[in-house]
Amino acid sequence: MRSERPGTPGRDCSLCPRLASFRTDNRQKFPTWHNAPVDSFGDLSARLLIVGLAPGLRGANATGRPFTGDWAGDLLYGTLLKFGSAEGIYDERPDDGLTLKDCRITNAVRCVPPANRPTPAEAKACRPFLEEEMAAMPNLRAVLAIGGFAHDAVLSAKGLKKSTFPFAHGAEHLLAESGLTLLDSYHCSRLNTNTGRLTEDMFHRVFSKALFVSQQ
Repeated sequence: MRSERPGTPGRDCSLCPRLASFRTDNRQKFPTWHNAPVDSFGDLSARLLIVGLAPGLRGANATGRPFTGDWAGDLLYGTLLKFGSAEGIYDERPDDGLTLKDCRITNAVRCVPPANRPTPAEAKACRPFLEEEMAAMPNLRAVLAIGGFAHDAVLSAKGLKKSTFPFAHGAEHLLAESGLTLLDSYHCSRLNTNTGRLTEDMFHRVFSKALFVSQQ
């Protein structure tokens, strides 16, 4: 089920039958794609962890790198480059040479779900990987949740009540017992940006706050 890397499922993880079946179907339809649990990107020594929802079908599920190959990645990696948290050129492929600086990117659910909608049971099944990953980051100071699903996953991984820390764009939650700060952003999906629910400036402001907190 697990790989040798902290917080990483094995390529043929079967914890979630629906996701495993969907993965098998996609391997037949798109044999050149990654079609497997998507590993995190960035060093475990990072002080900032960015947590998304799950791999997109034609994004991370195809490329094998979180937020790579779709609009959400354009906004996220463009922001990382703007604020000096990445170096190189983002070219929507895992071998573009892009590197992260003091941040790491992962997803609450590591396998692509049908219609981009993982279930609560799938989030629960994948939770140990997120728990293990955060525990393996000795310098972790801040977590940026990209969307409410990721926000809830982080709280669950820390054994905290969701009602105590409600999700809201721009919110900042001090998780006192863990010493971490959890910050929230609407998901940087095309749906949210096209409707104006999330603008580039809104996302930049939240990321700037997360970066500041992680460096304190």
